[in-house]
Amino acid sequence: MDERQLYDELEQLKQEIHFHNYRYHVLDDPLISDASFDQLLKRLKEIEAMHPEWITVDSPTQRAGAEPAERFEKTRHPQPILSLANAFSNQDVLDWYERIAKLDARVRTGTFVVEPKIDGLTVVLHYEKGIFTKGATRGDGEIGEDITGNIRTIRALPLKIPVEKNGPAAPERLVVRGEAFMNLVDFERLNKELEEQGFKTYQNPRNTAAGSLRQLDASLTASRPLTLLTYAIVATDGRLPRTQWELLEALKAWGFPVTRDATLCHSIQEVLQVCDGWQQKRNRMPYEIDGLVIKVNDLEVQGRLGFVGKDPRGAIALKFPAKEATTKLLDIGVNVGRTGVLTPYAILEPVEIGGVIVKQATLHNFDYIKEKDIRISDQVRIKRAGDVIPYVIGPIPELRKGNETEFIPPSKCPSCGAPSEHIEGEVAWFCVNAACPAQLIRNVEHFVSKGAMNIMGMGIRYVEELVESGMVKDVADLYHIRENDLLKLEGFAEKKAENLLSAIQTSKSQPLNRVITALGIRGVGEIAALDLAEHFKNLENLAQATYEDITSLEGFGPNISQAILDWFANPRNQQLLRKLKEAGIWPQQEERAQEKLPLDGMTFVITGTLPIFSRDEATEYIRAQGGKVTGSVSSQTSYVVCGSEPGSKYDRALELNIPIISEEELRRMVGEHG
Repeated sequence: MDERQLYDELEQLKQEIHFHNYRYHVLDDPLISDASFDQLLKRLKEIEAMHPEWITVDSPTQRAGAEPAERFEKTRHPQPILSLANAFSNQDVLDWYERIAKLDARVRTGTFVVEPKIDGLTVVLHYEKGIFTKGATRGDGEIGEDITGNIRTIRALPLKIPVEKNGPAAPERLVVRGEAFMNLVDFERLNKELEEQGFKTYQNPRNTAAGSLRQLDASLTASRPLTLLTYAIVATDGRLPRTQWELLEALKAWGFPVTRDATLCHSIQEVLQVCDGWQQKRNRMPYEIDGLVIKVNDLEVQGRLGFVGKDPRGAIALKFPAKEATTKLLDIGVNVGRTGVLTPYAILEPVEIGGVIVKQATLHNFDYIKEKDIRISDQVRIKRAGDVIPYVIGPIPELRKGNETEFIPPSKCPSCGAPSEHIEGEVAWFCVNAACPAQLIRNVEHFVSKGAMNIMGMGIRYVEELVESGMVKDVADLYHIRENDLLKLEGFAEKKAENLLSAIQTSKSQPLNRVITALGIRGVGEIAALDLAEHFKNLENLAQATYEDITSLEGFGPNISQAILDWFANPRNQQLLRKLKEAGIWPQQEERAQEKLPLDGMTFVITGTLPIFSRDEATEYIRAQGGKVTGSVSSQTSYVVCGSEPGSKYDRALELNIPIISEEELRRMVGEHG
């Protein structure tokens, strides 16, 4: 293929990737599989690696990866980015209508557009000759901050317009206004992941979106599930649509994400009917809205109506009643999560918010209670948004009577009474007792899983039955189960009981690294367990290791090292180890032969789904041949073993020019040396 053909292929790939990205992130209607999309992106990256001079700002590969900035530069908007006057009732809307109708009689015979008012962060998007060139925050309306690198990471943002090959031509210059936000389900998922990892959780989707877009490191923004909707043209040298409705259609035709919930109304009475319907509909929205925006549809009339101060007369924001309430904080309870994280929650004097009686609300974490100075018996403000769990905004200090008491985080787990653990610098408090009843089902499920002891046939339903029946009070009890015990449980016949007992016996021969993984020590995954097994050789040595012994290992920082020490120092965990040893589970790491092995000195990272090996099998295969497996790609990585649907490790390998090989190529490497 000559250079001209290669360049044409690159341009075709960019066009296709933009189109499929639009179908997936904007229309929610993909035409190809994730694997096919990944192959297109992979080929584009290959061509750009051969010809870096061909990389342009509109390339799909440029969404993330910008160097961290020291600060955000100020940028002046081409037109003021104004806020709207507020209405709080239907009467307020009618009053607004009468005022503007007196200024321009066309209002009475005209139409209106009603759009949801998204509770997000306003962004201003600049395009030159159809290419996205700059993104900014609203700031004070005149001057915002240039956050181009961060906005570029939002997948719903078109980097080049029109997105569809046959779409309408874009004007030479176009500036669009929109709102960046986070869907409620993504916000909940993000907070759950952060909580399980012991990190600080976020208060609400709006603050999370705003904070994510103002990160100096764009890679952090890229990791957040942000999205975007557009609704206005700020400036253009092309012809403006005549109406707001046509403007939304034009934005959509160019490939911008536009709300599907806008309504064209033919009278002010219809506007009020639509607004009334939103009182219930707002609870079913996938993202937070705090009201509706009512706009005169005719843009020329809008413009001629002018301003009141800095508020445009041609539109108004109808604010929903706040889903907030004030009530008394009766007490603070503590839940124990499936990973041992202790999470505080508010026990409230029952209060109605948006038609729902709220008795409990989240307090996020213990640092949040301290930062907000929330005390038991305080009058507190509660907010509920959509299906998000109600949360405590903060106390009202002015209403204190002197009988309020400060809350002290528990020194013991409220479920099992074991000492709680809090590592300096981390947000979360933990219970590290492996036999804690609140964590037991999760711990047993992890212990028997494929990556740990691999007890075939022990699904979550049987784990729950065994724990709830009282037969299993810690994972070591699995090795004392008898056939008669299983036959008492629902769904167990003689053959099934025999098979499960056989799988339990077989698991006794698992190697040391699998046993370490199965213990469920916080922060110790399969790769860390392999390193610990290789270094300490048996559980006795590991249990006696010092902080210095563990931190001397590559990849073991202070937090994970302390978590290992705390786990083995816990008396209940020591009892568990004794029971496992009595059951015959005390493996010794085999000394590796000293002969030269094919993969000696090489470091591998595995990403994607391999055709034959599971991730565990590939890891053990590489280590058996002398290689090392790590969890992240760096300049020290020798090869990345790549399967179908690879993740960000594949992208990182391309950035660092790390060789990418298939499972078959890995096998050939071993064969060539064998």
